[in-house]
Amino acid sequence: MTAKLGEWGYRLTEDREASITAVTVLLARAALADGGRRISVHLADQDHQVLILVLSHQSGHSPEGEGLLREVTALGVVSCGTDTDQEDGGRRRWALTDLDG
Repeated sequence: MTAKLGEWGYRLTEDREASITAVTVLLARAALADGGRRISVHLADQDHQVLILVLSHQSGHSPEGEGLLREVTALGVVSCGTDTDQEDGGRRRWALTDLDG
């Protein structure tokens, strides 16, 4: 994840790399807890921010409640959330974070 950001020209501090990695791990673990056979992780950047999007592709949802969003928010993201993908019924989890600090 952070390697791709480096390819895109972003030079991240160790703390920022660790935070982005931690956010990605939290979102991925929550998607895996839905019980599916696969997840997708997507990355997009704009205006020195990165969107990390994790799709579970599974209609059953883990009972994470607000706990996941609190954990992700504590890592300093700009915003985060979850919703259901209308096409496959899986859950989308996402976080938007600044790349500058």
